[in-house]
Amino acid sequence: MTPLRTLVLVLGDQLDLDASAFDEFDPSQDAVWMAEVAQESTHVWSGLARIALFLSAMRHFAAALQSQGRPLHYRRLDDPDNRGTLADELQAALERLRPQQVTMTAPGDWRVWQAIKSTAARAGVPLSVRDDRHFFTTVREFAAHAKKRRSLRLEYFYRELRQRHGVLMREGGPEGGQWNFDADNRQSFGAEGPGPLPARSRFEPDEMTREVIQLVQARFASHPGALQHFDWPVTREQALQALDQFIEQRLPLFGRYEDAMWPGEPWLYHSQLSAALNLKLLNAREVVQAAESAYRRGHAPLQSVEGFIRQILGWREYVRGIYWTQMPAYAEHNSLNAERDLPAWYWTGHTEMACLRDAIHQTLAYGYAHHIQRLMVLGLFALLYGVRPQQVHAWFLAVYVDAVEWVELPNTVGMSQYADGGLMASKPYIATGRYIQRMGGPCATCRFDPEQRVGDGACPYTTLYWDFLMRHESWLARNPRTALQAKNLARVSASEREAITQRATAIRRGDVGVAPAPKR
Repeated sequence: MTPLRTLVLVLGDQLDLDASAFDEFDPSQDAVWMAEVAQESTHVWSGLARIALFLSAMRHFAAALQSQGRPLHYRRLDDPDNRGTLADELQAALERLRPQQVTMTAPGDWRVWQAIKSTAARAGVPLSVRDDRHFFTTVREFAAHAKKRRSLRLEYFYRELRQRHGVLMREGGPEGGQWNFDADNRQSFGAEGPGPLPARSRFEPDEMTREVIQLVQARFASHPGALQHFDWPVTREQALQALDQFIEQRLPLFGRYEDAMWPGEPWLYHSQLSAALNLKLLNAREVVQAAESAYRRGHAPLQSVEGFIRQILGWREYVRGIYWTQMPAYAEHNSLNAERDLPAWYWTGHTEMACLRDAIHQTLAYGYAHHIQRLMVLGLFALLYGVRPQQVHAWFLAVYVDAVEWVELPNTVGMSQYADGGLMASKPYIATGRYIQRMGGPCATCRFDPEQRVGDGACPYTTLYWDFLMRHESWLARNPRTALQAKNLARVSASEREAITQRATAIRRGDVGVAPAPKR
């Protein structure tokens, strides 16, 4: 029997036949190893759609490997001998297969990386880790960028990458004469609403996906979410179709309405490509190239294309750099000393607040919400309420189909909850209920008034916003980007401050905003 030279490890978010781990792959002496394990669905209480997406995409990728003749050792979740954890399955595979070395593309999760590294070391098998070519930068390059600066800010990093990779550049300067077109974007739909919207990409589950759905429904019946709407891309071919459809049908108006909301409309003009990108069914380079090409051929305006590219070439690279240069301590940051438990209704949507009810019901039904719903509805409430950021992180990681820790953790702990004290963002994203109303939230159907901060009809967001200002007045006043907000407290009388505090206490006690569970 020919000794196994290299065992290539492929994780559930590394589904790329051209990944760096496959460089120099020789099917006559190398093999691929993959494993579905329950631990990846239970270390946080993962939603059904998220579990199904990972498992279905992994199984389709395994089929693609086999069609190319690459030897594969694959452990299914429903195999009777499945040991339940990645480390235990890998240890057993190393003992059985005895490879001379293990190779993998750099993982995206610190916890998984520690497990793999420790397991390989215990087995005495050399482990080679290669750069992930799905990113424009390496962690080493981000660390070098960070070392040169007193503070980290996306804008400087984004400009550096635009220049380095020649994206949306003309004669050495930014296309259109400016780097950022936010002033032309972020409009609301107005009172008339969005009107007819382009259809989103939908992919009817095939036999393999239907089998996965049945398995997930049986194995994880107590987990949150639903699967009746499951239609996400699970193959490379489907992901490319989704990319083409976004570029042709939704990118032209993406920028204008990237921050808009509308009740009952989950998809709007957003790309819905983040899950395919994070599973590596799409490469960030090809997505950026497709968007820039749409601008060059006159199909989409610069404001939309720049706004979309900034999310990928800028923000996606930035949060990855933050994650890998700051872990593991980053996961425990809690600069605002927030210690409250996440309200139980985040798992059910049983709340009187229409915007939260709409966003949570949508999240549980589809495993999806767009970035403003996540930041300025779901995340904002948790921040103002004072939820321990680690609980907010666990919820976001659990419920969204595109959630992998390297991108979700910095977005939650850093941007949404400001728990890193300003390392990632220059200010906390705080607002009253009027912001949600202005961007198209379902305030018209809500019993709470965003204009009111006290009284029975006061919007909990507005009450908690003013309570947040009072609790953190001194440091908000010292931050140039929040000093004006803190200054507004001077207009609030002592008696009204007391009324705000009392109503905020009632909200946190559960006396306000919690709807009774529906009868079954």
